[in-house]
Amino acid sequence: MIRPAQIGLACAALLTAVGSQAEPSLTDCAAIDADAARLACYDRLSGRAERRAAESRPSLLTESWELDGNPALFHLRHYKPVYLLPYFHADKTNPTPTSPTRGLTSANPAQIDNTEAKFQLSFKTKILTDIFGSNGDLWGAYTQSSRWQVYNRDHSRPFRETNYEPEAMFVWRTKEGILGVKAARYLALGINHQSNGQGGALSRSWNRITGAIAFESGQWTLTLRPWWRVEESGSDDDNPDLADYAGRGEILVTRVIDGHVLSLEARHSLHLGSRNHGSLRADWAFPLNDRLKGHVQLFNGYAENLIDYNHRATYLGVGFSLVEWH
Repeated sequence: MIRPAQIGLACAALLTAVGSQAEPSLTDCAAIDADAARLACYDRLSGRAERRAAESRPSLLTESWELDGNPALFHLRHYKPVYLLPYFHADKTNPTPTSPTRGLTSANPAQIDNTEAKFQLSFKTKILTDIFGSNGDLWGAYTQSSRWQVYNRDHSRPFRETNYEPEAMFVWRTKEGILGVKAARYLALGINHQSNGQGGALSRSWNRITGAIAFESGQWTLTLRPWWRVEESGSDDDNPDLADYAGRGEILVTRVIDGHVLSLEARHSLHLGSRNHGSLRADWAFPLNDRLKGHVQLFNGYAENLIDYNHRATYLGVGFSLVEWH
């Protein structure tokens, strides 16, 4: 029987094997008969082709959020990273999830493997543009992430948790910067719903008003994103203390280096004492070929997903990604 740990090693070996084939060698280029193709091969090997492409390409935030005033509507764009992590390992499982209003999900602890698979899909599209003269865009977005106990053969390989996150955002393009800060690229205000689609003791959900300000300098981006939870009545609230664990805001830093994408996301409750909780997530995506990247993810803290919002653990994921931030 294949063990989950072997899956992680297999993923790492495959990433290495595919990555080793991504770049040609001098011998490969010299063996090409066609002059134009041989020159293109040398350009790729020297990095000249990538530099030319980078010089002509719009900035990260401009391309992702169409900050150049592109009027196109309903054109699907990536939002958050899209990835598949066949190896996603937790140092501690949460067999008996609980919340203040729903209590224990079951008197019998769930039989959960430490290693599972995780995948995420995410996209956005512009719904309205230039709402106020020549500025102001309305975007809609959707993100879905799942944790799949695919190696748990004894319990029918169930999907342990799936989180659904639709949102709408009004984005104001800051062409001249903000308060003299030229690196500021946009301001945003939105509404966000996140839930796990479960009922009863397993139900987890919240609604938020979100804000954002994004900065960009070269291949660096910084996004500050506070949010305010929309309060619910006590009987309807599945998790009244969710913000104390999942946070009241986040900071996202990304850096692109020669096709590698590094990101660090930090969340915090903005409280001290018994309500002092947060999390850190680091992602590294590295090129395997023109379209596919290897992906490594490390998470430590609370609320890696909704059902585990008040459970602290460290997770390591290895796999593949198609797109990254933003």
